[in-house]
Amino acid sequence: MKEVMLEEQKVLLVRTQGQYRAVGSRCSHYGAPLVKGTLVGDRVRCPFHGACFNVNTGDIEEYPGLDSLPCYKVKVENGKVYVSANKKTLGLTKRVREMSCRAPEVNHTVLLIGGGPASLLCAETLRQNNYEGRVIMVTKDTLPPFDKPKLSKAMNSETSNILLRPPEFFQQHGIEVWTEKEALSVNTEKKTVKLNDGTMQPYDQLLISTGCRARPLSCPGSDLEGVMSVQTYEDAKGIHRSCEGKKAVIIGASFIGMEVASYLSDKAVSVAMVGNSACPFKKSLGPEIGNMTMQMLEEKNVKFYMNDGVQEIRGEKGMVSMVVLKSGAILEADVVIAGIGVIPNSDFLMGSEVKTDAMKAVIIDKFMRTNIPDVFGAGDVTSFPLSIRGDQRVNIGHWQLAHAHGRVAALNMLRKETHINSVPFFWTVLLGKSIRYAGFGEGYTEIIFKGKVEERKFLAFYIKDGVVVAAASLMFDPAAARVAELMSTGQIITKAQAQSDDLSWLGM
Repeated sequence: MKEVMLEEQKVLLVRTQGQYRAVGSRCSHYGAPLVKGTLVGDRVRCPFHGACFNVNTGDIEEYPGLDSLPCYKVKVENGKVYVSANKKTLGLTKRVREMSCRAPEVNHTVLLIGGGPASLLCAETLRQNNYEGRVIMVTKDTLPPFDKPKLSKAMNSETSNILLRPPEFFQQHGIEVWTEKEALSVNTEKKTVKLNDGTMQPYDQLLISTGCRARPLSCPGSDLEGVMSVQTYEDAKGIHRSCEGKKAVIIGASFIGMEVASYLSDKAVSVAMVGNSACPFKKSLGPEIGNMTMQMLEEKNVKFYMNDGVQEIRGEKGMVSMVVLKSGAILEADVVIAGIGVIPNSDFLMGSEVKTDAMKAVIIDKFMRTNIPDVFGAGDVTSFPLSIRGDQRVNIGHWQLAHAHGRVAALNMLRKETHINSVPFFWTVLLGKSIRYAGFGEGYTEIIFKGKVEERKFLAFYIKDGVVVAAASLMFDPAAARVAELMSTGQIITKAQAQSDDLSWLGM
């Protein structure tokens, strides 16, 4: 696998199973160089965020991202490889797959509740597979589908930089996007959804992909002005404006909380972080990595108050002025930002026959089906069987998985039986450094490190029952992507492999 120049365009030239293939060299998600990724069989996986592309077709097969890669002609003559392209397509770095549009004579409606990547991928997959019925996406957001992970990483982003598709895209492909509308109830017998504007929308097939909402603070003073959370585009912009030159206190050393602290570290006059464990990410990534991330932010003058919690928030004239901790510490505050977890947005299903679990997540099977015919679920709001853990039922709020769920739901709506087989993959960015994570580490009993965490260049293997169940990396690409790809093919990575100094099996 290598990059070659075609006029002024970089092309990825791949040799697999004795055949040469040439495709676009940049991932369609954020433009990462695929040559630095990992190739397994006919699939190349992005080193940054785990998107996968088939090198024969250029089609995207795993997410995040929406678009496929352009393909180029390859021929071999006299031992030399020649790559050629149509001049019209030479400048393209990504390719939108062909889609159908709505045909007025087709009397069938797919209703998508939620405006995230699951709904978007469902809509696009339907159109890519020649569905010509009506597609309606209902979202309570003010924007059509947008890049939500950026909200906590680049809080002052303009809408033009976060929209996943421009408005004309939806018009072109006959996808109706209803913003600032919310489902209040579902009648699965009559196949209708009641919306907050009083209307009743009928459907033939329904997707529940409403995601989660930020868990609110419940302490005294949590209703004061200046107490905020990161949920919408407007929230992120509001936090940016409110915190410039002000004192910010963040409650919850979660991934969202830590990313917000990182973002504000050079904008607010002070940033304090309150967490209920000894260090951030202690349970998910382990204390070594958690302490490293805490040190990174401390070097940027973020003050940590760990093993603590909020007793109350006090204010003056209705505005936040201080946060009182359970330890007795008092933190001056102009803005308080909560990052203490999320709650599935499934309240509107109360009274319906759609089953949810004890945590209010919608229960679906590996085909994205709920217990009700023609009602599907996808994304953060769901509890689903995870194939790499023997179909253990999980609720995982990963951006990448929501994409995959949406695609699988659409294919099963079309009676093209497909089950979810994605390996969880996520990333967090702190002070420009990206920690990547592949797999599902819940219940791990040991961590094996390569490199040195204190030098901020490492690969961590999470072990359970003698096998690797997850991996995290920093400045160790494409290790996490490689682990994800091996897991996706069903390979078992043993503890002995993780312990070995020879990482040739990882392509390192």
